[in-house]
Amino acid sequence: MLKRLAALPKNQRAECLEALCNLCEAFGSPHIHSGLSIRKLARNLFECRGNLDLRFIFQDRSDCLYVSFLGNHDEVRALLRNKKY
Repeated sequence: MLKRLAALPKNQRAECLEALCNLCEAFGSPHIHSGLSIRKLARNLFECRGNLDLRFIFQDRSDCLYVSFLGNHDEVRALLRNKKY
C-alpha cells in the first residue's frame, strides 16, 4: 500500500494522506463520515475514500485501525471477491 501511495502524483498523494489523517478522528463519528465515505464491508472491515478515484481498505482492530490496501473501485472489488484482505 505504501508503494502505491508513494507512486501517486503529488496532488493525489496529498489528498490520500489527508484522508488517512482524518480517518482516526472520523471513525466512530457517523456525522463526520460523509467526507470520507466510510463504509462497512464485512465484520471489522471498512473502506474509506482516499480521493475521487482511490479507496483505502482498513480493519478495526482492538488497538488500532489497520490500513492494508489502496486501490480503485475495481481493485477493491477484486480484493473482496478473493478475500485477500
